[in-house]
Amino acid sequence: MVMDLNKCIGCQTCTVACKTQWTNRNGREGMYWNNVETKPGDGFPRKWEGMGGGFDEGGNLKDGVVPSRYSDYGVPWDYNGDEILRAQEFKPQTDPKVGPNWDEDVGAGDFPNSYFFYLPRICNHCSNPSCLAACPREAIFKRDQDGIVLVDLNRCEGNRMCIAACPYKKIYFNTKLSKSEKCIFCFPRIEKGLPPACADQCVGRIRFVGYLDDVESQVYKLVHQYKVAIPLHPEYGTQANVYYVPPMSGPRRFDKAGKPIEGSERIPTPYLESLFGPAVHDALKTLHAELDKRKAGEHSELLDTLIAYKHSDMFRIGQPRPGFKLPVLK
Repeated sequence: MVMDLNKCIGCQTCTVACKTQWTNRNGREGMYWNNVETKPGDGFPRKWEGMGGGFDEGGNLKDGVVPSRYSDYGVPWDYNGDEILRAQEFKPQTDPKVGPNWDEDVGAGDFPNSYFFYLPRICNHCSNPSCLAACPREAIFKRDQDGIVLVDLNRCEGNRMCIAACPYKKIYFNTKLSKSEKCIFCFPRIEKGLPPACADQCVGRIRFVGYLDDVESQVYKLVHQYKVAIPLHPEYGTQANVYYVPPMSGPRRFDKAGKPIEGSERIPTPYLESLFGPAVHDALKTLHAELDKRKAGEHSELLDTLIAYKHSDMFRIGQPRPGFKLPVLK
């Protein structure tokens, strides 16, 4: 999957699509297989980027921690809907301290130069999954036909080593089942040639889905041809297969007199590099160059692709790939 962060409006439609389909019951109420974070920000679970996991430069698993259900995830709460109908104050029924989207739209910087952008996250279905490497029960596997990483719940014993090992903290523990669970990339939909629910319902058309070895797919073009789609935290060593088109800087910064500062960038490139690695510089350079071409009246296949005029073109899922056939549904 490729997500264009320049088009994400933070509407959380993807989150709702995932939750209503997969995680709204049976011990999954507090899970968000898909979530949209505000960056800069702590994310979900809180401060997940400092919780370890992944691989070191030598290919060895790094130590990680399991997020706390209460202080890192936050316990789901309800609002006083009945009281609202009687014109009472709108408030949570409990006193939450943290939860999904706790710091939504906060960002960083001072007015008038504050900034933020949205970062949707799902399991990266990595080529080198640290969760798989850490599981003592071999309960996590990667499907040969499409690369989707899944948990075999019949083998899982709830050791949670996978959660500690995942540097993105995209595996959750189901306290009702005592099993680990995660995004399944909507594989029942994929097997029918349909995109994942989060991508299909995306209001901003930011999500492209396809195979990296399908040269006709937009995913291939964005990742390999134009090289504008790059993984989140490549230093984790898991070879993530969810890629992001980084956000362009947006409007210029303003000086104390309220005048725009020529050549300034609102979103600091060093911060983007801390998220996406050094490759973000070339990606942004290409994006700006293509935008300049379009402003000059020239054609840009890259920008036409990112605009996504035709929704169905964003998904090449049932297309034949060299070397394998999609499973036949019975």
